Amino acid sequence: MSQGRNLKWLDNKRVIYYRNPITDLPSESTDLYDYYAEGTFECYSLFRSKAKITTYKSLKWHLHVLYYLNYDGVDGDEISLEDDMQYIFKFIANKENGFVTFFIKQNLLNNMIKEVFNAGDTPPRNRRRRVIFKPAAYHLTLSEKLSIVGTLIGRSKMVTQDMIYDAMLSINEKQDKITYNKLADYFKCSTRTIYRNIGKQLKLEKELLNKEL
Repeated sequence: MSQGRNLKWLDNKRVIYYRNPITDLPSESTDLYDYYAEGTFECYSLFRSKAKITTYKSLKWHLHVLYYLNYDGVDGDEISLEDDMQYIFKFIANKENGFVTFFIKQNLLNNMIKEVFNAGDTPPRNRRRRVIFKPAAYHLTLSEKLSIVGTLIGRSKMVTQDMIYDAMLSINEKQDKITYNKLADYFKCSTRTIYRNIGKQLKLEKELLNKEL
């Protein structure tokens, strides 16, 4: 069994690693979810699943998101932002803390951190999200969530990679294994449609999410 992430350390430091959209407005909002018909890139949700960071590229993206979300200062302290974030980045990159699956050389990590700092408050590239569940939806079963998202996204005739990614997260969040049959049931389509639209990157992410269950 792999070591779990030390999220408590981040929480104690009041590090922000989740943020809902701030300017995009939902097309529909209920007590359980927000639905964005055109999708939103403004939802950042790190460490939502159990899948760990497996590549340098993914690590750099996670560090960029953390810097972007905490740009106004960790725990309200703007003066020592870069010192604070460098300390946090090194904690994330330390394999012993359960966030990454590999060891990274110090000089490589230092260069990565410099590149993140140079990006400033530029929004990191992000996936489009259409359905964002609220904390009140935590009690919903997997089938109930699938039913809600399937109904909402089913209004569109196309099954895109962004939609498949939403479905994968919903299935994984309930600690269930992601399969092509479940994704097909999710969208009320054939497994062939899923195979045709999922893409190499999501296939890899599917494997990583299932591996960490």
